[in-house]
Amino acid sequence: MVATRRSAVIAGGGIGGLATAIALARQGIEVRVCERRAEFPEEGAGIQIGPNGTRILQELGVAEFLADKVTRPETLIVHDGASGRILAQLPLGSWIAERHGAPYWTAHRRDLHQALRARAENEPGITLSVGTEVASYATEPDSISAIGAKGEVLRASLLIAADGLWSSLRREISGNAIAPKPTGKTAFRSVADARNLPSDIECNAVHIWLSPGAHAVHYPVNNGRDIAVVVIADNSGAKEGWETPAVSETVKDKVKTFAPSLRSLIESTEEWRQWSLYRMPPLARWTSGRAVLLGDAAHPMLPFLAQGAVMALEDAATLATHLATPKNRIEHALRAYEKARRPRVAKAAEAAERNGRIYHMSGPMALARNTAMKLRSPNGVMSDFDWLYGWRLE
Repeated sequence: MVATRRSAVIAGGGIGGLATAIALARQGIEVRVCERRAEFPEEGAGIQIGPNGTRILQELGVAEFLADKVTRPETLIVHDGASGRILAQLPLGSWIAERHGAPYWTAHRRDLHQALRARAENEPGITLSVGTEVASYATEPDSISAIGAKGEVLRASLLIAADGLWSSLRREISGNAIAPKPTGKTAFRSVADARNLPSDIECNAVHIWLSPGAHAVHYPVNNGRDIAVVVIADNSGAKEGWETPAVSETVKDKVKTFAPSLRSLIESTEEWRQWSLYRMPPLARWTSGRAVLLGDAAHPMLPFLAQGAVMALEDAATLATHLATPKNRIEHALRAYEKARRPRVAKAAEAAERNGRIYHMSGPMALARNTAMKLRSPNGVMSDFDWLYGWRLE
């Protein structure tokens, strides 16, 4: 690291860590990304990226690496899980792109990660290191030293912990021992060949199927060649990690009351992975001197709004903006970033929780939900999310 210019160590080479590296490098900050695993992660299945995320990817120069990988769904279709009947059909495609100035994409998470890594590798100010875990840090008067699990020391101007839900730096930075708690629900995920999509299901769409205590989501990825499928249901026995294998018969059992079309899609693929869902109360702080938390390390949220990764992209853009002015003290810039982001991520997390409750309603409440969906205009429903998709840096 060059002592005469600003530099950063980023713990975590996921979506948030790489996006932050690119954003900082474009502000002239030298960056080292430390990924604890021996290879950069490529786990996960599908990911939805709203206009608030695709706009950032375009600004960071990442979009060009995704041009032939993403899909641009035309609509979002909500089904009653048991009967399969359509409850609502909401506009995406050109409607949302024109309204918010950026498209709505669906993609394989692996493709997004590879695009971020390709852009980072093309930035001269970024060094990517694998097999390097930042375990702690020591603050000095004009710098910070990131201390590796093997004893290595990396000196820089600031340390960014983008090391995910199970952050090893969260406790040290936040000052408390808050840990994620299991929700009792599990997400089962797979990728199916698009040729296995039943003919009565619209192919270029995001589909949500609602049922008491469970729901399923699927959408095209890999430029429409594959279908990402996620089933979220009650499930005991929380497990850490994204890559835990799941038994296909378990997934089939979770959707046994769903409509035949959805069951047919789910039965077409045998390879499933699972991840347990966790929630965590807000931290007292995200910053400590020259160290700062970002993405899931700071504010994990449930996946019912499809915004977890996008919030990390917003974090990256916001942090880089606050660090862009050299005369700003780093400690002040980090606190300003936290102040700017806290209300936004709290609102998104609350909306995700609310969606989860709505998706899994039963009895009279589910009937009322279904009636309300049919009565509201599609454009009116989508305009309720202008606050989310229309976000721009102030």
